[in-house]
Amino acid sequence: MAFASEMLPTTVITTECSLTAVPNWQQQAYDYLIRGDYQKAASLYEEAIEAAPEIKFHYWNLGLVLMLQGQEAEAQMTWLLAMAEGEPAEVDLWTVELMQVLQTEAERRETLADYSVAWAIRQHMREISPNDINNLLHIIQLSVKLETFTGEDLTSLGLIQLLESKQSAKVDQNLLLELLQIVLAYCPFESSIFEFAEASLPYINEASSFIQVVLPEAVKIAYFLKAPAWAVHLAELCVRLDANNLEVLPHLASFYQNATQYDKGIETAELCRSLAQSLTHKIYASHLILRGLMSAGGRWQEAVAILEQHKSLLLKLLQEKPMPLPQGEVLGLFNSIFFLPYFRDEPKSNRLIQNQVTQLAQANIQLYAKEQVERYSQRLLSKPARMASPKSLKIGYLSHCFGMHSVGWLARWVFQYHDRDRFQVHAYMINNSDNKDPIEQWYINQALKAYKFGVNGKEIAEQIYQDEIDILIDLDSITLDISCEVMALKPAPVQATWLGWDASGLPTIDYFIADPYVLPDSAQDYYTEKIWRLPQTYIAIDGFEVTVPDIRRDRLDIPSDAVVYLSTQRSFKRHPDTARLQMRIIKEVPNSYFLVKGYGDKESIKSFFNQIAEEEGVSCDRLRFLPDVSLEATHRANLGIADVVLDTYPYNGATTTLETLWMCVPLVTRVGQQFAARNSYTMMINAGVTEGIAWTDQEYIEWGVRLGEDAVLRQQISWRLRQSRQTAPLWNAEQFTREMEKAYEQMWAKYVNNHHS
Repeated sequence: MAFASEMLPTTVITTECSLTAVPNWQQQAYDYLIRGDYQKAASLYEEAIEAAPEIKFHYWNLGLVLMLQGQEAEAQMTWLLAMAEGEPAEVDLWTVELMQVLQTEAERRETLADYSVAWAIRQHMREISPNDINNLLHIIQLSVKLETFTGEDLTSLGLIQLLESKQSAKVDQNLLLELLQIVLAYCPFESSIFEFAEASLPYINEASSFIQVVLPEAVKIAYFLKAPAWAVHLAELCVRLDANNLEVLPHLASFYQNATQYDKGIETAELCRSLAQSLTHKIYASHLILRGLMSAGGRWQEAVAILEQHKSLLLKLLQEKPMPLPQGEVLGLFNSIFFLPYFRDEPKSNRLIQNQVTQLAQANIQLYAKEQVERYSQRLLSKPARMASPKSLKIGYLSHCFGMHSVGWLARWVFQYHDRDRFQVHAYMINNSDNKDPIEQWYINQALKAYKFGVNGKEIAEQIYQDEIDILIDLDSITLDISCEVMALKPAPVQATWLGWDASGLPTIDYFIADPYVLPDSAQDYYTEKIWRLPQTYIAIDGFEVTVPDIRRDRLDIPSDAVVYLSTQRSFKRHPDTARLQMRIIKEVPNSYFLVKGYGDKESIKSFFNQIAEEEGVSCDRLRFLPDVSLEATHRANLGIADVVLDTYPYNGATTTLETLWMCVPLVTRVGQQFAARNSYTMMINAGVTEGIAWTDQEYIEWGVRLGEDAVLRQQISWRLRQSRQTAPLWNAEQFTREMEKAYEQMWAKYVNNHHS
């Protein structure tokens, strides 16, 4: 309803004022208002009131025009004057009419993006009808657009209180959800926003509409903003509307686990499994249970039982090979094989399963993105002129770890030393955080082009394709399903995996970058990717930032002359067989102590080690459990407390091993056959140290005891490690980058030759 010209036909006006000369004076007044000529519009409405004072619409419009002129007191007086002598029922009707006039103009202003005027109009509407929830929703939405919104607005305007009172049945659900999405994106950590979301629940007619708004924001909060505990609160609201929703529950399980609420995470994952109908849902649910148990640490027997069930489900999937799988269930398959190498060093059987699972997932992804894949493959069939001798190769790096993350710390040296005349470096950042991460910003500054993406794999792949990337390097492997999706679409002619994990097994990936040590000679037999061995090492750095340690022996009640062993790893890597070997070392070395550090459930890990210590005849008084530290540089400094670091097996340290060697601390590692069991081996070789490399469990114990008892040998190793900083391949990132670049050029030459043949 606009200005209700039907309420005042021109034939009604019989006075001698100027209105009689204007056949459609109301349209003229409206035109004046549209053009901002408020004085002329006001004159027409004043004449109309004089001619027909009983027509209330004239007062509503005159007040509006006065308000737009900044004469707010006069506007209010005009409206009050019109209502002064009315009966209560009439006043109620007139109030509705006035609100309609104001709302129409407010909506027009919003359409024009004139948000400040729209906000002012709605503030007047609020004074007229303070309990109009829909108007309050609009006011807050406008505040966000004007960037004046604070979480306090939700309470100071009385919105939450009104929603909680449940007195208004005329709440616009779409508007309510739209505002909820806006404020969650604008300032998600305001407690009042959670209260607003909770107060909105009674007004939601369909749970799915609420979930579609809240769950994506919860995912962003958990992973982009690194606040899983806050995401838990939002996901729990979704569950209150739909307790058995298999879209929400897996996310909630992950949120719990990431927020270190391990028991709740495992319990929720078990609920997912009990509700799962499809085989892929059951696989993902069992993966989540396994993830919770492994993240907590110390719950090994439970984890082994779940792993066997999990492998049975995977083998059933590979036997059936269903096509097509539901689109929403495909990505979860990539992560489903993540934990296999943590349990057993059996690369042939583990990779057989992994290769087949990722192949099945890729086939489904390409099926759902058929047009996109066909476009990309057409470019591969063409013969661009630049193939023969491009001026510079375009190298794209794909990862969710361009920041304060192990991969982020290590990959930066290649970015720093890349020859910009021969290589154009592009960075494709997945699941990008809005946090102020200095390492992330460093990467952005180093790259010729850097993109911040969310979790839309097709969008990322399309950008890579449009940028005409020659060689795409995946730094994530199966640690992130979105990275796998991008690589499965094959947006670049040559694709390789490096650094972040073992190879994924995707058929679209051409190479896995390794070295002579990190994989045995026979490894090509069970890798689908061509293993590209760099001449010395698959990783090199120039060093690490180190600050001042915040732990001391005396504060840990450890004698100054004691031998201190240390193990610093995530709970995933705490295999009981290796922990038992470590306890046997402690038992044989008098006056020795064992320090344990790493993420996980502190009590569970403590119980795990104490039980094994008691079984091996080691007093629990010789164990110390270190707290986490907030800064990586402090963590590295704290490594200096150790005389010897004891590595994990069958999954070695990687970044932790580099840090240990950089801090010149002797290391004992158990070498196996799989990539994860040979990281420390290749790093020690490339640092120039062989003492501590064990090929059997017995050698692991022997090296641990020998290094604990022989202080002179420890000093010699420490000195050689310090000297190696100037000479060893592991600490020569510039030379390593030249070797990587040579590999890229050879990869491209092979592609060109194969393409022309």
